[in-house]
Amino acid sequence: MDSETDGGPDRRRRVHGMLKLYYGLNEEGKTPEQPESLDPCDINGPHFEPEHYLNKLRRECSLAELMDQETCMVKQIRSLDSDMQTLVYENYNKFISATDTIRKMKNDFKKMEDEMDCLSANMAAITEFSASISGTLQDQHTQITKLSGVHTLLRKLQFLFELPARLNKCLEMQAYAQAVSSHRRARCVLQQYSHLPSFKGIQDDCHAIMDKLAQELRQKFRDGGSSAKDLSECVELLLQLDEPAEELCDKFLSHARSRLELDLKGLEAEIRPYPCAPAVKDAAAHKPSPTAAAGSPTDSSPKTSTLSSPTSNTDILEFIDRGCNEFVSSLCLVIASYQELFINHAQTGELASKNIPQMANGKLNVFVEDLAARYFSLVERRIQEEKGVGDNSLLVRALDRFHRRLQAVAKLMPGSAVPNQGTEIVVRAATERVKQYLSALQSFYMDSLTDVRQALATPRLSVAGASMAGGGAHLGGSTSARDAPNSLPELLSSLSASILNQIKSVLASVHLFTAKDITFSNKPYFKGEFCSQGVRESLVVSFIKFICQSSRQFCESAGDKGGSTPPALLLLLSRLCLDYETSTISYILTLTDEQFLVQHHSPVTPVTTLCAEAREAAQKLLNHYVKVQGLIISQMLRKSVETRDWVNTIEPRNVRAVMKRVVEDTTSIDVQVGLLYEEGVRKAHSSDSSKRTFSVYSSSRQQTRYAASYTPSAPMDTNLLSNIHKLFSERIDIFSSVEFNKVSVMTGIIKISLKTFLECVRLRTFGRYGLQQIQVDCHYLQMYLWRFVSDENLVHFLLDEIVGSSAHRCLDPAPMEQSVIEVICERG
Repeated sequence: MDSETDGGPDRRRRVHGMLKLYYGLNEEGKTPEQPESLDPCDINGPHFEPEHYLNKLRRECSLAELMDQETCMVKQIRSLDSDMQTLVYENYNKFISATDTIRKMKNDFKKMEDEMDCLSANMAAITEFSASISGTLQDQHTQITKLSGVHTLLRKLQFLFELPARLNKCLEMQAYAQAVSSHRRARCVLQQYSHLPSFKGIQDDCHAIMDKLAQELRQKFRDGGSSAKDLSECVELLLQLDEPAEELCDKFLSHARSRLELDLKGLEAEIRPYPCAPAVKDAAAHKPSPTAAAGSPTDSSPKTSTLSSPTSNTDILEFIDRGCNEFVSSLCLVIASYQELFINHAQTGELASKNIPQMANGKLNVFVEDLAARYFSLVERRIQEEKGVGDNSLLVRALDRFHRRLQAVAKLMPGSAVPNQGTEIVVRAATERVKQYLSALQSFYMDSLTDVRQALATPRLSVAGASMAGGGAHLGGSTSARDAPNSLPELLSSLSASILNQIKSVLASVHLFTAKDITFSNKPYFKGEFCSQGVRESLVVSFIKFICQSSRQFCESAGDKGGSTPPALLLLLSRLCLDYETSTISYILTLTDEQFLVQHHSPVTPVTTLCAEAREAAQKLLNHYVKVQGLIISQMLRKSVETRDWVNTIEPRNVRAVMKRVVEDTTSIDVQVGLLYEEGVRKAHSSDSSKRTFSVYSSSRQQTRYAASYTPSAPMDTNLLSNIHKLFSERIDIFSSVEFNKVSVMTGIIKISLKTFLECVRLRTFGRYGLQQIQVDCHYLQMYLWRFVSDENLVHFLLDEIVGSSAHRCLDPAPMEQSVIEVICERG
C-alpha cells in the first residue's frame, strides 16, 4: 500500500503524459504543429483505415507476430481505458469544487452590490449638503480672508514700531544675536519705506541702536577676555553688520596670536634651565666634545650614559603634553573657528561675491606657519636637552603625542606644510637619538678598554700579568703559572660580552621608535629610512667600523718601542676583531635586521665588507703585537751585545743572564698567546732537536781549526763556502704577516729577535772567549727556542748565522768543544 502511495505522483505524471500523447498535446497544452500523415496504415493518423491495416499485417507478419501484436494492442487499450477513468474522476472532483466556488461568489457579489448602492446614496447626500454650505458662506469667506491679511499687516507694523524698544532690551540683556537677527528681518522693509516719516524715524532709531551694539561688539572683540566661542559669535555678528571682512580677519588673528603667544611663553619658560646667557656659554665651554669620547685610544672620557640632561622644570613628556593641550589645541580651535567664520560661511552667505575666502585663507596660512615655526623651535630646543641615553620611553611617547596631535592640523588644513615640518622634527629627533646612542657605545667601548688597561696594569702576580704590562718581567713561580691561564680569556670574554650586551640594550631602546602603537613608526617616510640608514648603518655599522678603526689606531700611535700600549692589549684586541669577523658581526646584523625588519631598498654595507675590515684590523694588530714583542726582546739582546767588551772578555763558565731572560720572556709570551689563539701547525721535529750540534757552524769551526795548515787564501775559502751555503738556503722574511695561531706568532717574534741579535753581532769584533760565549749563548737558545717555532730549521739557520758571523769577526777563532758547551748549558 505504501509503495502505491509513494509511486502516486510519478504514476500521475506518466498518465498525464500518455493522455497528452493520445490527444497530441505538448507540454504547454497545445497541439504541436505537425504535418498530417496521409498513410492509411498509421494508427495515430487521421486517415487511418482498419481494413487496410489488417490486410497489411496479415500479409507481412507471421502468426506469432500477429498474436504478439494483438496482445500488445489489448494492453494499450486497457491502459487507455484505465487512464480515461482516472482522468474523468479527477476532473469530476474539480468540476464539483468549481461549481461550489461559483455559487459562493454569486452570494458575496450580491451583498457587495447592496453596500455599494448605499454608499453611492450617502455620497450624493454629502455633495448636496456641501454645496449648500459653500453657497451660504461665500460672502463671509472673502471678508475673513481680507481680515486675515489686515491682521498679518498689523502684526508686521507692530513689530516695526516695537523694534527700537526690542533692540534696546536685547542690548541691555546682551542678547546681541537676537538683536542682529531682528534688525536683519526688518532692515529691507525699513529701507523700502524710508521715504515715509514714521518709517524714517524707526529706521534712524534702529541705526543708532545698532551702531551702539556694533561698538560694544568691537569693544568686546578688542578686550580679548572672552572665550573662543564668544569671540566667534562676536565676529559672526560683526560680519552680519557689514563690518569689513579683512579688518575682522586681522583683528581675529591678532587676538588669537596674543593668546597663543602666552602659551608659547609658558613653554619657553620651561626650557631655560640656566639663569642667564653667560652661564649657558660657560656650560657649553666646559662640556666635553662628542669627538673626545671617540678620540685616541688612550682617552678615558666618562661614559655618555652617565650624563644627565639639564634640570628642566618638567620632563619631555609633560612639556609636549602641555604644548599639545594648550598651544596645539588652541591653534586648532582658532583654525576651525576662523575657517567657519571667514571661509566656509563666506562661501555660502551673502559675502561669497566679495572673494573673501581666498583672502582669509592666505592670512590664515601665514598666521599658522609663523606660530608653528616658533612652537617647533621650542620643541626642538627641549628635545636637544634630552642628552641622557637611559630611559628612552618618555622621549618616544612625547614624539608620538606630538606627531599625533599635529594630524589635527593636517585635517583642518590639508595643504599646509606645518604637519610635514613636525614630521621632520620627529625624524631629526630619532636620528639625533641614534647619534647619541652611537656616541654612548663609542664611549662605553673606550671606557671598557680603559678598564682592560687598568686590569693589565695590576701588580704582576701571574705569568700572563707579567707579560701584559710590557712583556719583560721575570717568570713567576709555580703558583703564578697556575693562576695565569684564566686572566686574558676572562678579560676577552668579559669585554666581548659587555659590548654585545650594550649593543642589545641600545637596540632595545631604539626599537621603541618602531613600536606598533607609535603612530609615526609605520609611516613610509620614517620606518624604512630610519631602520635601514638610521639604525643599521648609522648605529650598528658605524659602531663596528669604530671598533676596527680605534683598534688600528693602537698600531699607528705606538712608536718603535711599543709606545704606551701594553702588548697584551694588542693581542686581546686582535682576538676580539677576529671573533667579530668570524661570528659576531653576522650575529649583530642579523639581530638588527630581524628586530627592525630592515628592508634593503637603499644601499647598505654588506656583511662581507665589515668582516673584511675586522679581519684586516685583527691582522694589523697581531702583526704589530709580534713587532712590539720582538722589539722588546731585541732591545735586551742589542744592549747585551753593545755593552760588553767581546775582545777582552773572560773564558765563559755559564750562560749569560740575558739569554735566560730571553727564554723566560719567550715562554711567557708563548703562554700569553696560547690563552687566546690555537696551537697551529708545526713541521715534524727531529728526535734530537734540543741536542743538535749545529753542523753549519761546526763545519766552520773545523775549517777555522785547520786554517793554519792551509795557504793564506784559506779564510777566503771559508767565506766562499759560507756564502755558497746562503745561496742554497731558503730566504727568511723577518717582518712577514703572521697567521692567527700561536706557532706563527711565536715564529715571527723569534725571527725578529734572532735577526736583531745577528745584526748586532755583525757590528762587533770578538776575541777567542767572546766567540766561545756566543757559542754557549746560541746553544742555550737553541735548546729552548726550537719548540716555539713552526720549523726548527729556521732557528738553527739563524743561530748558525750568528755563530758564523762571530767567527768571521773573531781575531782569534778558537771554538769551544761541543761537549763543553753542552755541560755549561745544562749546568746553567
